Amino acid sequence: MLDKIKNNQILKSFGDIRTLGMIAFGLIALLVTWSSIKVVQSNYDLQKQISAMQQANDVQQLSNNNLKLKNQYLNTNEYLELAARKHFNKAAPGEKLLIIPKEVALAHSIDVPKPKSADDTIKETAKASGSSAQSNFDAWLNFLFHRS
Repeated sequence: MLDKIKNNQILKSFGDIRTLGMIAFGLIALLVTWSSIKVVQSNYDLQKQISAMQQANDVQQLSNNNLKLKNQYLNTNEYLELAARKHFNKAAPGEKLLIIPKEVALAHSIDVPKPKSADDTIKETAKASGSSAQSNFDAWLNFLFHRS
């Protein structure tokens, strides 16, 4: 049995310098590939972080621009006039100011529906998408099987 192991051609080939060189080359190639994959993955993760930060920066810049525009509007004469009319019951020269009780105004106004909460909107969207998906599926079945 020991003679068989000693005379085995595969084991003898591991002693050859060319075979050892090929094995070493394969190991080095495998390690370089693994290292490259790690570098590519880390670069991908960093690029995702950069992209998210750029998007957050863009959103913040838009918010800042909106606030600048709002500040500009608040400094205009039109806003000052509207604010004076609303908060101080002021009127322009020649205008008459009519004060109407809140109950009378509400009695003669159109009923405005209450704004829907976010939960109600999500539930309605889910119901609509579920029913439309089912009806779309039924429409395709009717089309494929030539049903009326």
